[in-house]
Amino acid sequence: SDAHLPAGIEYFLPLFFDATNSLLDHLPEETLIVMMEDAAASLDSGWELIEERYEQLSSDLERPILAPDLAFWDPVKLKDRLRDRRCVHITAKELATGTGKLVINAGTVHPLSPGRATEKDPIDRWLETDGAQRTLIVTSSPGRREVLTELLRGRGLTPTEVSSWQHFLTGEHDLGLAVGELEEGLVLPDMQLRVITAEQLGVDRPGQRSRRRHRRALRDPDSIVRELTDLRVGAPVVHEEYGVGRYQGLKSLTVLEVDEAMTEFLLLEYADGDKLYVPVYNLHLVTRYTGASPEQAPLHRLGSDQWLKAKRKVAKQVRDVAAELLNLYAQRAARQGIALPLHEDLYQRFTLEFPFEETTDQLEVIQQVLDDITSAHPMDRVICGDVGFGKTEVALRAAFVAVHAGYQVAVLVPTTLLAQQHHRTFSDRFADWPVRVESLSRFRSGKSAAKVISGLKEGKVDVVIGTHKLFSGDLSFKRLGLIIVDEEHRFGVRQKEQLKKLRTDVDMLTLTATPIPRTLNMALGGLRDLSLIATPPAERLSVKTFIGQWSDQAIREAVLREIRRGGQIYFVHNRVQDIDKISTKLSGLLPEATIRVAHGQMSERALEGVMLDFYHLRFNVLVCTTIIESGIDVPTANTIVINRADRLGLAQLHQLRGRVGRSHHQAYAYLIAPPARALTADAAKRLEAVEALEELGAGFTLATHDLEIRGAGELLGDEQSGQIQAIGFALYNELLARAVTSLRAGEEPDLQDPMERGAEIELGLPALIPDDYMPDVHMRLVHYKRIASAESAAELRELQVELIDRFGLLPMTTRTLFGVTQLKLLAQQLGVAKLQAENRGGTLKFGPRTVVDPLVLVSLVEDRPGSFTLDGPSKLRFRWDLERDDDRIGAAETLLVDLGATTETTVAA
Repeated sequence: SDAHLPAGIEYFLPLFFDATNSLLDHLPEETLIVMMEDAAASLDSGWELIEERYEQLSSDLERPILAPDLAFWDPVKLKDRLRDRRCVHITAKELATGTGKLVINAGTVHPLSPGRATEKDPIDRWLETDGAQRTLIVTSSPGRREVLTELLRGRGLTPTEVSSWQHFLTGEHDLGLAVGELEEGLVLPDMQLRVITAEQLGVDRPGQRSRRRHRRALRDPDSIVRELTDLRVGAPVVHEEYGVGRYQGLKSLTVLEVDEAMTEFLLLEYADGDKLYVPVYNLHLVTRYTGASPEQAPLHRLGSDQWLKAKRKVAKQVRDVAAELLNLYAQRAARQGIALPLHEDLYQRFTLEFPFEETTDQLEVIQQVLDDITSAHPMDRVICGDVGFGKTEVALRAAFVAVHAGYQVAVLVPTTLLAQQHHRTFSDRFADWPVRVESLSRFRSGKSAAKVISGLKEGKVDVVIGTHKLFSGDLSFKRLGLIIVDEEHRFGVRQKEQLKKLRTDVDMLTLTATPIPRTLNMALGGLRDLSLIATPPAERLSVKTFIGQWSDQAIREAVLREIRRGGQIYFVHNRVQDIDKISTKLSGLLPEATIRVAHGQMSERALEGVMLDFYHLRFNVLVCTTIIESGIDVPTANTIVINRADRLGLAQLHQLRGRVGRSHHQAYAYLIAPPARALTADAAKRLEAVEALEELGAGFTLATHDLEIRGAGELLGDEQSGQIQAIGFALYNELLARAVTSLRAGEEPDLQDPMERGAEIELGLPALIPDDYMPDVHMRLVHYKRIASAESAAELRELQVELIDRFGLLPMTTRTLFGVTQLKLLAQQLGVAKLQAENRGGTLKFGPRTVVDPLVLVSLVEDRPGSFTLDGPSKLRFRWDLERDDDRIGAAETLLVDLGATTETTVAA
């Protein structure tokens, strides 16, 4: 192309250029080229690598390659071409002047550490020091720029928004604010100029930019169940004061009592068609109903005591469950486990052998497991993470610590194929260490199995990986220290408890992609520790999932698409009786494919042979049962077709889909099922949930769907139904938490009282997210819930930043919504039950647990009788004269802050 790049723009050049068409040929003569300090050394070392590579490959006569000087500019020629160009050389060394070249020694100074102890907050400390300097503040996003602007204006500073640092340098502004990527600031004393990052001012969180590039999916497990992230019209929800109703959408209404202010409401429909309108700022009182299927949700009648009776009945059960929980907590705390020593040097050497980079979630979970395993209390931790997200590496590191502390490790898996895979993985990772790894499954002969059992009893076997054979009565360990259960949803409760009875003080680590409802329930209830690995490995793509009926043409296209890109296909048909018939049908449909069959009724050797042939690419279509659910990893298999997917469980479908997509290639899953009218309600929900949640890390969310479809299960019982169904899982957990807290404090829990409502704020101002700002109703609902559920000013600020970054500057009504929510948080801290205000004044009602000293209020009324009067023991009337409606939030915040400050002073005195 003869097109030239625009003039006046700076370009960082790559090391080498195509000799026939270099970048230099397209740059205008006046282009400024920037050369970093080590550019020359990089050119020379890079050229050496190119010549070395050429020598290695030039001997292949069938695949000739160009000589280096025909494909690249060598360093000498490149330097000659650059000599006549406008160049700036950047170096960290101070240069001598008088060399005939233009030399600038900038003399930059590293700014003070933002963590330095000081009485002032970061903004005051940075901006009040050396006030004569011109200052440019750089923040990472437009949203944080808006937040920082508001903070600075609150301190009487008005920054000028500039598009870039060049714009700031050429202007005359003393305080500038720009959006850009900057790790840390610097000071140029000679130029009286400094650049400060918003992170140093405490507005950006440390590492904010790097985290945005690698977004973490890790979330609090309880919040996933409680959020309204997938709420649809007609879905059941629980209002803490009115009971179970059905969500019917968002409605905008004008409330005449408060100056005709437009507000958005959540419309809930109850029994007999009664309707309840919930203001969006009270959405923290509403949770999704989990505990039974949506059709079986018990709708309550408004105006009756039906909900109160249901809560009262559950409260009695909750009190007993809480007492039993505390007893279990006490037993667990009293039980002395094995505090395994951690040999840091050996452990670090072992971790360095891991060939991949750990994800953020993986590192966090590994640390949690290490903390558990080195403590004196028995570990009972559930690790939930999708297939291929790194659960096995967590188990390997725990096993390493246990073995090097002198203890044995038992790994329980559901299938012989998975036992083989784990045996291979453990053997490879421990190959350079004095660790003996054995397996016990039906693939082992009786003689070799007896040797393993003898080795376990004598302590000669360090790690054993097995299926149900680990439950055999003749199996005993010399010094068992750790039990690892993989794919725990494939085992019954009694089987796992039977294994645990081998030693009561062993550490227990459970790995799962989709925890069964009872496990999830126990983990969220606090009986078991739960860790999530929700960050996918680098370059992993989600599996695209499609649901449809059997179609010869669609199946042929799906299989041929994978074969033509050199891949392999799983075809799952979970009926051994007619699997050969399906294989024959596919052979006629796909003459281009090589097809083999695998199922659990084959002999061990035949099954192992088929799976190994598939792994080694000796055929490309495997027709199989769900035996591959926990099979060997085949990175080249990236399409799976599941016939009669409606007959499989949610966890099974998710596990089977996880068989593909184990590499960086796009993977596809096709779920074949009868027409929708022929499906059962639960089957339709399962397929819908799998299709909707195809993103990486969806296993835990799918488990919460399973919890809804199948029921949560009694916390301490084996049944899959119970009192949770009456009031919903989220509210049950809240009542349970209150009961546990009270009993721990030595008090009898009073669960008959209504749940804490929080403060009511009525300012008569429109407070909503306009539909032209965020058109999607579902998205507005989710953000209303997040705003209403925020627990701190920092959390609100992060939400505000997120909205600005995603949707643009906040409309005035949305700013008001954030302001009202901030007031609610302040009021709750003071124990204020209700704040109502307009331009002429208002009232403030104190709750029964207010922290404001009554004597302080009396003093306030006596000192300023024209502004404050007491109306009874719990209500304060105040008068002010505001010119604008928008001033109400600021005035109300000042009032609450003053009350809080006065209260703190009184308490301190």
